[in-house]
Amino acid sequence: MSTEEKQKLKRPLTGEEYLASLKDGREIWLNGERVEDVTTHPAFRNSARSIARLYDALHDPETKDTLTRETDTGNGGFTQRFFQNDTSPEELLKTRDAIAEWSKMTYGQMGRSPDYKAAFLATLGANPGYYAPYEENAKKWYKEAQERNWYFNHAIINPPVDRNKPIDEVSDVFVKVVGETDEGILVSGAKMVATGSALTNYNFVAHYGPMPIQKEEFALVFVAKMDTPGVKLVSRPSYEMNAAVMGSPFDYPLSSRFDENDAVLIFDKALIPWENVLIYRDLEKANGFFPESGFLHRFTFHGVTRLAVKLDFMTGLLLKALKANGTDQFRGVQANIGEVVAWRNMFWSMSDAMALNPNPGANGTVLPNINYGLSYRVFMAQGWSRVKEIIETVVAGSLIVQPSSASDFKNPELRHYIDQLYRGSNDIEALEKIKVIKLLWDAVGTDYGGRHELYERNYSGNHENTRIENLVVANMSGEAKYFEDFAQQCMDDYDLDGWTNSTWINPDDVNFFKNH
Repeated sequence: MSTEEKQKLKRPLTGEEYLASLKDGREIWLNGERVEDVTTHPAFRNSARSIARLYDALHDPETKDTLTRETDTGNGGFTQRFFQNDTSPEELLKTRDAIAEWSKMTYGQMGRSPDYKAAFLATLGANPGYYAPYEENAKKWYKEAQERNWYFNHAIINPPVDRNKPIDEVSDVFVKVVGETDEGILVSGAKMVATGSALTNYNFVAHYGPMPIQKEEFALVFVAKMDTPGVKLVSRPSYEMNAAVMGSPFDYPLSSRFDENDAVLIFDKALIPWENVLIYRDLEKANGFFPESGFLHRFTFHGVTRLAVKLDFMTGLLLKALKANGTDQFRGVQANIGEVVAWRNMFWSMSDAMALNPNPGANGTVLPNINYGLSYRVFMAQGWSRVKEIIETVVAGSLIVQPSSASDFKNPELRHYIDQLYRGSNDIEALEKIKVIKLLWDAVGTDYGGRHELYERNYSGNHENTRIENLVVANMSGEAKYFEDFAQQCMDDYDLDGWTNSTWINPDDVNFFKNH
């Protein structure tokens, strides 16, 4: 191995290396055709470059100190902070800032950036014993993911078919082992929603849902490389490609570069090497890894921080749109802006609190506070939907009163009319106003914008589970018992005869019914 190759192993991927890693013959399907190269195909190429930009920031002197720290694997390199365990609130806060710094580079639009799955990967180093007898695999992936910052995603939800049946009765669809070899296990079945997976190096596959696994052949947690034979992705329509075909970056400034294409992940007798297996034929661990591994603490920490950054962006965009509309000084409009700011402040507060009031983790590590993370999962759906509603209410018809495309501005026959009829208030010219409006419309009104509302509502779990799990955790931690005891404490202060606590005076001397 050359000196240059050895040095590469001591640091994360660069943007160029990341793009090269995607040229591996992976099987991606879109519009009835197999995608030959996601780095050049118009459905994926700019989103891939948005991710490459994140990798380059790890090496940029202006951002490296915020984003990275030394590895703890002994290789003498550095890593994006969230790929490593934290041992104090101060470390967690710095890690939060690294999450935010990367998120700012996509304006909070890409929820499945490479640090998203680091929410799980770092837990492998904190508690590899949880994965016994595959703890060496956990240690291996913690080391490799931290040193190279490989881009992982996950697919942990069963496709919504045959919901009237238990998991093991849908064996033609749901992921299960179908054989073993000396090299590994053979897996068939499907998972969703593999958001962004077309642009990842690996997929993490596990189980999440209200219905537990009941048969061992379905009890699987493993890592699958994206070029594994038998691994396929069936993509939804590409908003990036639609933007490229139907408009320009001016018309679709978000969907043309930040589209995390969602997909169904299929395994057709795919060979998963033994070194990529984390849980196998263990019903208790397969059903319990989601709340027990530490992933739940950390992915909600990533999610709330990313959403807070997104709301910074949306608040600024809303302010600019309302100035262009000339309604920014209206009292009712200002009240609505204030509510958006309040939602933004609440999510940043949750992010702060998760870091500064952590839960103890395994082996001297700390985890972001789970109570605040679970609260975020409930309020994120309400918050984003409410912000979107406010934008549609106060920006109103301006969201659709816009020229059809950038080409209208370039037509000399139209330009005079456009400059005159689309100009804003406060001396804002038509070009600047429409640039703001098109950006805002792409965020909330296009197919891409509609997908984002659905994403914020559902990506952290279905609306019932996200609420029930607050109760489950309260019961497990003893907090529910504390709540009841606290209420009982108040009830113990009195009985049918009056106060049982000598602090207060019984009303025997003045009570109307006792004196008549």
